[in-house]
Order: sequence, then structure tokens, then C-alpha cells
Amino acid sequence: MAHAADTAEIGHEPVAHPVPIRTLLLVLGTLLVLTWVTVAATWLDLGSGNLWLALGIATVKAVLVLLYFMHLRYDAPVNAMVFVAALLFLALFVGLALLDTTHYQPDLIPGYAPGMTR
Repeated sequence: MAHAADTAEIGHEPVAHPVPIRTLLLVLGTLLVLTWVTVAATWLDLGSGNLWLALGIATVKAVLVLLYFMHLRYDAPVNAMVFVAALLFLALFVGLALLDTTHYQPDLIPGYAPGMTR
């Protein structure tokens, strides 16, 4: 890690991206509300929609943390493109895994899985 004296010698100052405290508190409040929405979503029976709702809320929360608390919003645009590409690949892999689980549904023995009720 470079010290202030070291950076002055090579000709540039350390750059900080100060985020206003109001913005950080607003993001924190949004994260807390989304956490409550995640808990409240467990009270609803949406069938397979519960999983998609939980994944959607988790994705929004992760994006908020990355943008504001990890300062991705203020970083180079190439880093944002890498992040978006990673999210797309994650969505692809999770989506394919979820599609594959429905393929084996008829082969399951009713009541065999622990905690499974019909």
C-alpha cells in the first residue's frame, strides 16, 4: 500500500470518491426495507415464484452494495461491464440449473425426500 509521500513522488495524489452520508443512509434504508420484503415474501405462497422473487430481491441488494458501498458507480466503466457480464452468466447458470431440476420431477418418489410433504 502506497503512502502519501510515495504517491507525491510519482506525481499523482490518491483519489477518493466521497459519497454523501445522505446517499449512504438512503442506500442503507433501502437495503433494510428489501430485507424486510424478503422476510415478508416468505409469508406468501407463490409456488415456484417464491424462489424467483427471493433471487430478484437478492440481486437488487447485491447491486446496491456493489454500486455504493464498493464504489463501482464511481469506477471505470470497464469494471461495470465486467460486473454486468458476470451477472448475466450467473443468471444463465442459475436459470439452466433450475430448468434442469424440473426435468427429473416425475422420477422422484413421493414423500422420499426429507421434509417433503404432498
